Amino acid sequence: MKFSQRTGFIPVGKDIQIESIDSDLKNTLWNVFDIFVVGRLKLEKNITVFYRDYLWSEYFKNTIDTAPRTLSQLINHIRNYFFSCQWYELYDFIEFTVFQLGSEHFDNFFEVKGMVSMFNRALKKEASGYRFVNNKIAPIANTEEISEYELAVGQTISYTALKGANIHLRDAMQKLSDRKNPDYRNSIKESISAVESLAKVISNGAKDSLGGALDKIKGKIKLHQSLERGFKQIYGYTSDGDGIRHSLSDEPNCDFDDAKFMLVSCSAFINYLISKSIRVGVDFARADT
Repeated sequence: MKFSQRTGFIPVGKDIQIESIDSDLKNTLWNVFDIFVVGRLKLEKNITVFYRDYLWSEYFKNTIDTAPRTLSQLINHIRNYFFSCQWYELYDFIEFTVFQLGSEHFDNFFEVKGMVSMFNRALKKEASGYRFVNNKIAPIANTEEISEYELAVGQTISYTALKGANIHLRDAMQKLSDRKNPDYRNSIKESISAVESLAKVISNGAKDSLGGALDKIKGKIKLHQSLERGFKQIYGYTSDGDGIRHSLSDEPNCDFDDAKFMLVSCSAFINYLISKSIRVGVDFARADT
């Protein structure tokens, strides 16, 4: 800890940055971009491809014939944008960069995994409320929550029978991570629908509700009564609370924290159900949905 922090002249920590990016975070993100993108492209003769064809044309929506003629002019334009745009536009920019440089066009020339790792390190160090998850920027709280979600996505995508659960999980994250228009109510709905979809596969009852499916499978996989009761209550909340699954006439009383909690909790429960089911011989590869 610095002297200024020990003596109380500068705060030891700072609030999580959810709807803002301070100068420390912005500078650190630019340094990562400078190292992995600007520095890398300076080594290449064909430097115009990414800047002109992707950033200038696709991201900035400019005509190619108006692109700056020199690399330094292009970099200056990008730098000016980087330090003047809205906080969510900056996240759009680095997300777009990671997506494009990870495409087959660049044939692994760029160290995308290393760049994402460095971006995440910067985001964590400067108390950002976001991280890269599956190369998409999403709101998170800690690495354990990221791991729980990624494991659930990875497990559900591995089996055709669990495709529905996988789609619901991804939709929940998409609605939660929309920086301009987050849809917390429908993110919650998608999260619990992912659990319901999985439970129907295990119970082999396509028409079952989550409660009905849990009633059928609790003996088969020895589901603890407290967990069963807890998720039935959560399902009841999503069915009745603030019209999350029903009426859209009233403004729902749910926010980022509610939606994040639901996504992480449902991801963890999905991982739990899959693990318990496989132990008792449920074959998801041949499950009849």
